[in-house]
Order: sequence, then structure tokens, then C-alpha cells
Amino acid sequence: MVAVSRSETEAGSAPEPGAQGASANPQRSLRRRLGGAVVLLVLAVLFFLPWWTLFASGVDWPFPVTLAGTLVFAAWLVVFPFLMVAGHGQRRADRAARVADSTLGVIWVLFTWSVLGGLVHLVLIGLDVGGADRARIVAVAVAVVSAGLLVWGHHEAMRVPRVRRLEVHVPRLGAGLDGTHVVVLADTHYGPIDRAGWSARVAEAVNALDADVVVHAGDIADGTPTQRREQSAPLGTIRSRLAKVYVTGNHEYFGEAQGWLDRMAELGWEPLHNTHVVVERGGDSLVLAGVDDVTAESSGLAGHRTNLAGALAGADPDQPVLLVAHQPKYVRQAAAAGIDLQVSGHTHGGQIWPFNFLVRIDQPVVHGLSRHGERTQLYTSRGAGFWGPPFRVFAPSEITLLTLRSRGGPATA
Repeated sequence: MVAVSRSETEAGSAPEPGAQGASANPQRSLRRRLGGAVVLLVLAVLFFLPWWTLFASGVDWPFPVTLAGTLVFAAWLVVFPFLMVAGHGQRRADRAARVADSTLGVIWVLFTWSVLGGLVHLVLIGLDVGGADRARIVAVAVAVVSAGLLVWGHHEAMRVPRVRRLEVHVPRLGAGLDGTHVVVLADTHYGPIDRAGWSARVAEAVNALDADVVVHAGDIADGTPTQRREQSAPLGTIRSRLAKVYVTGNHEYFGEAQGWLDRMAELGWEPLHNTHVVVERGGDSLVLAGVDDVTAESSGLAGHRTNLAGALAGADPDQPVLLVAHQPKYVRQAAAAGIDLQVSGHTHGGQIWPFNFLVRIDQPVVHGLSRHGERTQLYTSRGAGFWGPPFRVFAPSEITLLTLRSRGGPATA
């Protein structure tokens, strides 16, 4: 062993950059391979359990039925990763994305109800009910329930969201702003399925609410402003008395976040890129602040990061603040800063049950109004659109009308 003094190290005995990069590359390659192996393993489990439930768990279908089902599931599993790469990789082929996303939704629902079907099967065995037809009864039930949920879930995903109305008591709000109507849109996710008509109907629904303030809480689209130009155009028709504000979501950072800020400004919205605006009525003021999504800094896009201090710079600390932040988990920083009300999206309410339980691991709230600390309240929207799979199961979309109250009792739904 040779001892190296600090002076020798400082003099230049540190590894050369090329050597350091060479040692890092195998590590990155190993991580990619391990990550790929985990993804393939998860996919195999997702596809295997429905196949087993429907065709191989003692159902005793005629051989041609079992063979056909097995071939379909095998082909489905092999083709799916290629469709995902083609649809969501550099090519961004919308047709491939539509097929891949729909496949993901179908297989998730089949997997979920296959798990539940397996539990029911075990109960039936314990009760000695069903006899030789037990497995076949479970398989048919899983298929029928899954098909029904997928049809209904697709309808729920593609419909104009219902309006959810909520009163929120904001103690610091001045009497002049009592009754202010804030309409919240989030997670429109314009994407591979052309929903320009849907977007126009959503804009009409928002305008019917006669809002004072309209908020878009991020995840406007999957794709670039050029790709989704027609779908986003109806946002330019939305009206408000005092302000229309927008912040980036995490999905903007998969595409062109700055481009979406520019596009929304072009459509007449105020992009809250770590900044704020002040609205006034009846001699009272409300600060509308917004921050970039928490993934902004890791995107590497210059000038993009979550900066609450910057968003509030110059604002009167005695005025109430409505903060727009895409992800609910930012409420920790909001509460520390004494924000009155944070409005978020991101969770989709889970979108396809029981994914809401997984969302809850990452976020403090899945949907609805919640309190954090002495002053701060958080409203988390289920969102207007959907990401990926065109299904919503037990997680309905929403357009939210918040009525801000300066006095009265606790917030009521």
C-alpha cells in the first residue's frame, strides 16, 4: 500500500475525467439493465395472473379456447413494450401510444380483478361451494366485471367532467372578496387521443360557472405545444373576471415546459412561473402565487425550479395567499410559509382503482379539501382528463368551483 499525502492529491494524482467517466458508465449501464429487468418482471406478473385466472386455473375450457387465449396473451405481452417505446419514446407515435395506453388500462383492470377473483376462489374452496365449476365461475365473473368496468371507465374518462362545488373558509380574506368564485382545472392531459371537441366542451362548462378566477394547476398535455395546438386552443375562450393563471405540472417537463408557458400566455393566461399576481375587489386583495412543479429542477431546463420565496417576492405578507402548485406534497413548504390555500392536481384521484392506494404512498392527499398546520388548507382536484389509459374507474373527473368565504363556519362540501 502506498500512502498519498494531501499535497500529492492536490498536485494532480486525482483520477482523470476520462477514467472517472469510464468507471461511471458501467454503473449506469448496470442500473439500466436492472431497471429493465424489474419492468419486464412486473409486466410478466401483470399479464400472467389474468391469463392464469381466465385460461389455466382449472377452468377446463376446450383446448382451442385455451390455446387461443394463451396466444393472445403471449403476443400481447411481447408487443406491448415496443408499442410503449414507439408511443412514448423519441418517436412519439400517437397511434402506438393509443394502443399501448389502452392495453395498460385493460391489463391493470384484469390484473386487479384476477387478484380479487383468486381470493374469492379460495373462499369458495374453504366453503366447499361451486364444485368442479368453481374455477370457471370465477373466470367468467372476472371477465364480465372487468369488461363492464372498462366500458364504464372509458365513458367516465371521455365525458365532460362533473362540476364539484365547495365552500372554503379563508379567515384572512377581506369582506370585499367574500364569495369569490375560483374555478380549478387540472390535468387536462391533451394527448394521443384527439380531444379537441372535449376541450371545447370543457371550456363551455367553465364559462358557465361565471368565474372570478380560473386556475389551471398543471399537466396540461402529453406532447409539445405544436402537437397539441388544436386541443389546447379552446383554453383561449375561457373567461374570468379577475384572472386566469397557470403553472407547470410534471408532464410539461417530459416535453416543452417553456413552450407551454408561452402557449398559455398566447391564449390569454397568466403563467405563474415562480411569480404572483394580485387581484382586488371591494377594497380587498388576494395574492395568486404559483410555483414550477417539483420536478422542474431535475429536468435541467434553465430557469425552472420550485421557488416559493421568489413567487412571493414583493407580496404584502398581510394579504391572504392562494398558491397554485401542481403536486399536493408541496403543501409541506406551503404550510411552513403560512400559505392560506394551496390548489393542486396531479393525483387524478387514483384514476383506476385501486391505484389510489399507491398514490397515497407518494402524496399526502389523493383528493378533496384538507388542513395542514394552523393556517394552510389544501384542495386536491381529481383532474379533468386522464393520463395514459383512457379509463377512470371509481375516480371521476372534475371541474371544481371553490367559493371563498371570509367569514362563517367551517368549509362545507
